[in-house]
Amino acid sequence: MTPSARFQPVEEQLAYLRRGTAEIIREEELRAKLHSSFQTGRPLRVKLGVDATAPDLHLGHTVVLRKLKHFQDLGHTAIFLVGDFTAMVGDPTGQSETRPPLTREQVQANAATYLEQVYKILDPQKTEVRYNSTWLGVLTGQDMIQLCGRYRLARMLEREDFRSRLAGNHPIAIHELLYPLLQAYDSVALEADVELGATEQKFNLLVGREIQREYGQPCQVAVTMPILVGTDGQRKMSKSLGNYVGITEPPGEMFGKLMSIPDGLIWSYYELLTNKSSGEIASLGEHVQAGKKHPMDVKLELAQEIVATFHDPLTAGLAQSEFERVFRRGEAPEQAPEVPVVAGFWRDAMIPGTTRVKMSRLFARLVGVSRTEMERLMKQGAVEMDGIRVDDPGMEIDLGKPKTFLLRVGKFTIKKVVIPG
Repeated sequence: MTPSARFQPVEEQLAYLRRGTAEIIREEELRAKLHSSFQTGRPLRVKLGVDATAPDLHLGHTVVLRKLKHFQDLGHTAIFLVGDFTAMVGDPTGQSETRPPLTREQVQANAATYLEQVYKILDPQKTEVRYNSTWLGVLTGQDMIQLCGRYRLARMLEREDFRSRLAGNHPIAIHELLYPLLQAYDSVALEADVELGATEQKFNLLVGREIQREYGQPCQVAVTMPILVGTDGQRKMSKSLGNYVGITEPPGEMFGKLMSIPDGLIWSYYELLTNKSSGEIASLGEHVQAGKKHPMDVKLELAQEIVATFHDPLTAGLAQSEFERVFRRGEAPEQAPEVPVVAGFWRDAMIPGTTRVKMSRLFARLVGVSRTEMERLMKQGAVEMDGIRVDDPGMEIDLGKPKTFLLRVGKFTIKKVVIPG
């Protein structure tokens, strides 16, 4: 096999890699790297770093993971970097205050679940998994001083979140200034040709280019991906905001959450979360515009495709059938996810001296939204217990008395709540 036979022609690779990207810095450099790779048969080394700050991933995390898979599909080396060292520092990106660093034990527990989840997208046989504690954990004080000496403080303070915190008189810890340098040193250690990240990571990716140059390496190409908007249709997908779809969630819950997204998000979800081509997505849009296809049917196809990716096609089909039976025909669910509520785990939420708890607080935790959001949903009449509307956020429930009920929140969230008493 000749070197060029390993890879598709450069322009075909570029067309595939452009899909869904926010920015390629710089595209002419990526073209040159792809051309060199095509001529020599050497695959590009493509890096994606993820700090192990939480145990579970959601669909927002998979947007950039899918781009790493695109490079992998084209025959390049996909490097999944677990930031087990940098997670203990804490990425200041988008933070309005200093984030408390995680302990090594917390990081290790989170990292243990990551690979099982990312292999739902990446090919485990073709993925190079690295941990940045391997090189960052052995840097000496002298090494750190030399690294810091290769970047200017003024450039670091140009970063938007640092600038806004300074303007607002909010403190910035010294270790936060080190984070972009540590991430950049990862690129040096890995000799990365390309680094991937969300748009909010752009500054860090650009620091990587400069630090590689300082260490005598060719600059990596920075490829940024759009932020996925959450199911509320307004803010970025986030577990803390309760507008997320977890990739390890039961298929029925995933399906229901995806069906709850506003119609305006359908097209970006298709582009960022599925394998449909731009032409296929455009065709679907034209059919909806012409009235040949209903948005609900397009959304059903979207939900089925995404659920099948993280479970399997049969399970996705069953989730769709159950969804249509319950939400289109108004029948009772055959199997709602069962959630036990043991009083002993709710002592911090109980009204002092009782076994009672505010329903708004209980329901918020059960469905993963903030208490403020749950109170809003209740006031809007979007919360039901066994078909009876619960619209008073001040209502209480006794966790000391056995009770089982069907909780419905919004259009598509149903849970069977069991209080053993």
